[in-house]
Amino acid sequence: MLPRRPGGPAPSKPPGHLRAVTRSVDTPAAAAAEPPPRGLSAHILPTSATMIGVCMTVLSIGHLRQGGHSRVVLDKLLAVDALMFLASAVLSFMSMRSRRAGRPQRFEGWAESVFLLGLGILALGAVVLAFAIE
Repeated sequence: MLPRRPGGPAPSKPPGHLRAVTRSVDTPAAAAAEPPPRGLSAHILPTSATMIGVCMTVLSIGHLRQGGHSRVVLDKLLAVDALMFLASAVLSFMSMRSRRAGRPQRFEGWAESVFLLGLGILALGAVVLAFAIE
């Protein structure tokens, strides 16, 4: 019930816009239409896509200098790393889209593991790059 305004009649029911919101929240259909929680997948997907771009950028910058054995190793390492981040993004997307019981958590766990492995490979690539610069 809304508070009574001084000098005016007491309102009998909330204004129309509040009634519509109250009705939509109270109905079971609104609760059923609510999307399931996404957990880490909502963070892994965009971050993995960003990390693919980072790998591609480092690959492109690496081609600006003279070639050598270290550049070939770094190129292959970053190419595999970009594929790892792609796999992580696909798994996190599958986690968000899956509706079967237990599947979203399994896909999310795999996406997290692959993402962390990709970060480790990227760190290894950074070490190789640091020692390859003369």
